[in-house]
Amino acid sequence: MTGEAWQIIWFTAWASALATLLIIPPGLAIAWLLARRDWPGKSIVETLISLPLVIPPVATGLILLKLFGRRGPLGSFLENNLHLEIIFTWKAVLLSLMVMSFPLFVRSARAAMEGVNPRLEQIARTLGANGWRVFFTITAPLAMRGILAGVLLGFARALGEFGATIMVAGNIAGETTTISLSIYQSVQLGDDRAAWTMLGFSVTMAFAAVWTSEWLLRREKEKRS
Repeated sequence: MTGEAWQIIWFTAWASALATLLIIPPGLAIAWLLARRDWPGKSIVETLISLPLVIPPVATGLILLKLFGRRGPLGSFLENNLHLEIIFTWKAVLLSLMVMSFPLFVRSARAAMEGVNPRLEQIARTLGANGWRVFFTITAPLAMRGILAGVLLGFARALGEFGATIMVAGNIAGETTTISLSIYQSVQLGDDRAAWTMLGFSVTMAFAAVWTSEWLLRREKEKRS
């Protein structure tokens, strides 16, 4: 293992972890709205959130590229007002990982919240608890296993992200190269040994995350049955 390989593994791991942490607050808010509220256009929001799961990742990357590029509406705003450049930097890697992980986290958290008995929340409100207190003392604790499962699924999805990342971040050695991009590059160069090494790390980390997520979901089902 070279120093460059360890840097790629470390970068992928921390970028995936940070991306997963950053999607938790908005993901919980949207999951709660989808699980507990009805409003006009809800089905459209549900569809938009799920789109990254079904459209080609490179298509998602192209949308991000147009939005956050220097001439894009969000990219030009960030660069002109905050001097923040996104595309082809490590921040673009983070952005693509967040977008691709978000649907899995929201779907898992929503399912977990829908499994919480609404009567418990109503009783808490009748006793004077406000919405925030009901969420943090009733809804979130009872749905915690499902929420954690969603976190792990999102992390696993981020670890394996490729298509959107290469569109918005490219493959810049030492800055934006992730495990997936490294495997692709090694195969292109005919370096099978390096590709298999990276594949081993990728599968090991993803297996651990998905196995733990499935274990949490089984415990959640056992608790409800």
